[in-house]
Amino acid sequence: MNKPFKFKEFTVNQDQCAMKIGTDGVLLGAWAFIKENPFSILDIGAGTGVLSLMLAQRSGAEVIDAIEIDDSAYEQCVSNFENSPWGDRLFCYHASFQEFAEEIEDKYDLIISNPPFYSENYKTENEQRDLARFQDALPFEHLLQGVSHLLDEEGRFCVVIPYAEESHFMSLASSFKLFTNRVLHIKGTPSSEIKRSLIEFSFNKSEIIKNELIIETARHQYTKDYINLTKDFYLKM
Repeated sequence: MNKPFKFKEFTVNQDQCAMKIGTDGVLLGAWAFIKENPFSILDIGAGTGVLSLMLAQRSGAEVIDAIEIDDSAYEQCVSNFENSPWGDRLFCYHASFQEFAEEIEDKYDLIISNPPFYSENYKTENEQRDLARFQDALPFEHLLQGVSHLLDEEGRFCVVIPYAEESHFMSLASSFKLFTNRVLHIKGTPSSEIKRSLIEFSFNKSEIIKNELIIETARHQYTKDYINLTKDFYLKM
C-alpha cells in the first residue's frame, strides 16, 4: 500500500499518509462538476493531494488550494504537488479547516472534500489514522459551516460521505443554505447495498438529479459507467 500510486498524468506518493488513495476519492475527483470552468478550487482535508491533482488535470483553474492538518500528510501533499505537472497552480496550507475558514477572505468556485467520516465509538492504536478517519477531526457541522463561508454565491461544493449519513448531511447542509443539486449513489456490485453518496451542493435550489454507479459486475469486471468516469486517470482503464 505504500508504493507510489501511478495515474496517467501524475504519480502520488502515499507512504507518509494514514489515508491511502481509495475508490471514494478517485470517483469524487472524476465526478466533481467543472463545466463552468472554475477559477479557484479548494480541497478540504487533502491527504495525499489526489483530489487537487485530479482537478488540476481536469480544469484550467488558476488557484487550487488544499488544506491538511496532519504534519506528515501535509509534507507529502506538498511534495506530490511539486512533482506534478501543475505545481505552479497548487498550494497546500498546513492548518485546521476552522482556522483556515476564519482567516481567508477569498471565495472559491468549487470546494471539494473527502472528509473523515467514521463516527463509530472505537479508536485504533494508530493515532494518525484515527485523525484522518474519525469525525472528531472535522465534524460535519464544522465542515458545512466553513464551506458556506468560503463558497462563492454561484459556486459548488462536492463531497463523498457514507450513504447512511446522507439524509442527516443534507438536512444539516440546508441549515447553512446549501441545497442538494446532484447525487450519485455508489454500489460495489449490482446486488450489493449502496455504500457511498457523492453529493453536489450550491446556494441555488434546483431539482435534484440522482444517479447510481455500480463499480463492477464481477471481480475486476468493471462496468462501462465506472470505466467512463475513471478512464482519464487509471492506467489500466
